[in-house]
Amino acid sequence: MTRSQEHTATAPRPASPDAPRAAIAGATGYAGQELVRLLARHPHVTLTAAMSSGAGSPVRTLPALARIWDDPVTPLDLDRLGAEADVVFLALPETASAEVAPVLLGRGLRVIDLSGAFRLRADADRERWYPATKTLPEGVVYGLTERHRDAIRTGRLISCPGCYPTAALLALAPLAEAGLLTGAVAVDAKSGISGAGKTPSDRTHFSENHGSVAAYGLFSHRHGPEMEQELGMTVTFVPHLVPLDRGILETIYASVAPGVTDAQVAETLTRAYADAPFVRLTGAALPEIKHVAHTNFCDIGWKLDEPRGRLVLVACLDNLIKGAAGQAIQNLNIAFGFDERAGLL
Repeated sequence: MTRSQEHTATAPRPASPDAPRAAIAGATGYAGQELVRLLARHPHVTLTAAMSSGAGSPVRTLPALARIWDDPVTPLDLDRLGAEADVVFLALPETASAEVAPVLLGRGLRVIDLSGAFRLRADADRERWYPATKTLPEGVVYGLTERHRDAIRTGRLISCPGCYPTAALLALAPLAEAGLLTGAVAVDAKSGISGAGKTPSDRTHFSENHGSVAAYGLFSHRHGPEMEQELGMTVTFVPHLVPLDRGILETIYASVAPGVTDAQVAETLTRAYADAPFVRLTGAALPEIKHVAHTNFCDIGWKLDEPRGRLVLVACLDNLIKGAAGQAIQNLNIAFGFDERAGLL
C-alpha cells in the first residue's frame, strides 16, 4: 500500500473485545449491503460474516464497500453463523427467513429479520401473505422501534416492519392511540425502485420506469394488512413506483373527531416522539425525500382543515435505511443496551 493509499483508506472502527458478534445473511441485496456498510463501522459491534442468500451461491466481494468491508461474501452457512455470531440479521426472502430463523433461534442466537415472514400475528393473514410461516416462534417482537422499545429489549426475534408501514405507522399510530382519528384512512405512497428489491423485472426495468409513475398492488399489497394490524382500523393503501433509486414519500388522508384542533395533533405527535432521535416533526413545512435520503430519519409534517376535520400527513424516509437496515440496527442498539443512535449518525 502506498503512502497516499494509507491516508485515504477507511478502516472499520474497532469494537470492544466483548462486543457482540453480528453476521448478515443476504448481504448482496440492497438492504443487505446497507447492513454491511453500517455494521462494519458500528462502534460497539464486531461484524464477523456477510453471507449470500443461498448455500450454493458463489463467493464474491462488494466493490461499493471496498475499504469498509473487504472480506468476501460467502455462501449461507448456518453452522458458521451459529459458531461465529451472537446476533444474525436476515435480509433474505420471506420463504428463506421462515426456514432459517427458527434454526438460529434454536441455537441460542438473537435474530433481527428484515423480511415480512414474522410481521403478521394472525394465522389467517400469514396463510394469505406469508404462507411459508406456519407458526410464530416464541419471542417474536414487531420491531417498530419508536413504538415497541420495551419489548425489543428482550425480544429473541425482532421482526422489522416493512418500509411502507414504517412511515405510515409512525405518522398515524400516536393519533389513533389518542382517539383523534375517525373512520378509515388512505395512504398514498411513492417509493423509489430499490423498494422492489434487487431481482430485476419488467416493472423495475429502466426503460419502463424512467419518466413514469405507476400505481400497483391495489387491494393486494401485503403491507396493507400490516398497517391495519398495528392501527386497528381500515386502511386504503395505494403504493406507486417512481423513478428514484431510493426514498419513500407518503401522503396520508384521515378524518379527525369533531373538535380536534391542530394544536392537539401537534401536541400528540410531539409527546409521542419527544425522546425519539430519528423522528423529526416538521409541522406545516412538509418534508421531502431529499431531506431524508441516506439517513435513518423519518420526517413527518401535516396540515389540518379544522372546520371540516380533514387531516393530511406527509411522511418521508429512506426505504433502505429507516425502512430497512437502519431501523434494524436501531433495534440492535436497543436490544443490546447501546445508545440508540450508535452507528447511525
